[in-house]
Amino acid sequence: MSDAFTTRTIDIATGSAETVHDLTGACVEFLRTHAAGRDGLLNVFVPHATAGIAILETGAGSDDDLLATLHDLLPADDRWRHRHGSPGHGRDHVLPALVPPHATLPVVGGRLELGTWQSVCLVDTNKDNADRTVRLSFLG
Repeated sequence: MSDAFTTRTIDIATGSAETVHDLTGACVEFLRTHAAGRDGLLNVFVPHATAGIAILETGAGSDDDLLATLHDLLPADDRWRHRHGSPGHGRDHVLPALVPPHATLPVVGGRLELGTWQSVCLVDTNKDNADRTVRLSFLG
């Protein structure tokens, strides 16, 4: 594999509750090790049918607001045709249409270029899957 492209996976234990898990530190550490001061792109991808990647402020309530909004848009009730798993689990399979399973972010001088309040987050509403894998890939 070329020095221009590096990829690896990280495992995240999300538990049995809906969560917005901040991945920013893991992204920064990955770039520190693999970007070596180069410019490029970081792609963050979650290879699961019931999770997504969001860029948002965390710690000031926005993460809870996102989960509340998803509850309003995608209620966990019996309306869903996809019916295996916990009641309302079909909504989890619709989540990636609203919160995509990927984000591509600029890297300048080996550093992630996020806005002041932006964080890279895994969004997981699936209470049936307590473990997630996230793939980080740097092209530069």
